[in-house]
Amino acid sequence: MAEKDGKKQLLHLVFGGELESLSGTRFRDLDDLDIVGIYGDYKSAEAAWRAKAQETVDNAHMRYFIVHLHRLLDPDAAKADRG
Repeated sequence: MAEKDGKKQLLHLVFGGELESLSGTRFRDLDDLDIVGIYGDYKSAEAAWRAKAQETVDNAHMRYFIVHLHRLLDPDAAKADRG
């Protein structure tokens, strides 16, 4: 899992949507989820997440998340990384 520059490719998904309640993570409409993109490292994903969160700051129910796809794709490696 290496990129051309030799760094490990750690995929992250950034997505969001409007929540039903501020106290949970259940979305109002799954068909209306905003899939921002998939990024090759956490730093890039975090920049995209921050930008989308800032765009929607006026809507308290709108939330964006970063999912560590690399942990889902290779769970054994994720356990080893965490010790």
